[in-house]
Amino acid sequence: MSHKILIIDDDPYIVKYLEDILQDDGFSTCTASNVEEAIGLLKKENPDLVTLDLEMPNEWGPRFYRKMVQDPEYKDVPVIVVSGLSGIHLAIKNAVASFKKPFNPQELLEAIRKTLES
Repeated sequence: MSHKILIIDDDPYIVKYLEDILQDDGFSTCTASNVEEAIGLLKKENPDLVTLDLEMPNEWGPRFYRKMVQDPEYKDVPVIVVSGLSGIHLAIKNAVASFKKPFNPQELLEAIRKTLES
């Protein structure tokens, strides 16, 4: 059974890049480009892990995170932050990892595998 990863990012190139490296590694993916869409997908797809961009139009990634953890069903879904902002490791204190764009795809995959195996 392959793990499902929800990719939340408003940059279509980053989304495609993440989809490619994750699918090549055997993960299934679903994607959202904004917080509303992401909340809907969270409920519909029930992902095993979320990669979250912090800076998106209309809403910030941390706002999605707050909404997600308020729901008992999703509060334990691990989040990995992938953002171009500096100081990103401070934005979401319970994130299992934070990667600054541009990121090393192998390091990201390693963090995802480690998180999903534990």
